[in-house]
Amino acid sequence: MAEPFAIQITEGAEADVRALPAYARRLVFDGLETHLQYQPTEGTRRIKPLRSNPVAGWELRLGDYRVLYDVDPAEMVVTVQVVGEKIGNRLIVQGVEYTAHESHRPERGEGEP
Repeated sequence: MAEPFAIQITEGAEADVRALPAYARRLVFDGLETHLQYQPTEGTRRIKPLRSNPVAGWELRLGDYRVLYDVDPAEMVVTVQVVGEKIGNRLIVQGVEYTAHESHRPERGEGEP
């Protein structure tokens, strides 16, 4: 069996997880272990590469929750950057809409007639 990736959670992501309800925290931690420990860059229905952005390179979908993370294959480390809840087309992190991961999208009014 392949060597497992170490999973690190940034301080910001820890705060994001603490802001979630208990069932969501369990869902996130179980999902990290199940989906990211051995093949964190294997594209699946749950794991998607993100468009170039300043936050993270990958997204893990866990029901209504999203985990944004980076992978260092040389060091065998997954670093969780952001955890939030997807509501419609918005990502809510600690009760606030999070858009930093959408740097490719023009700002409202920019590029619009």
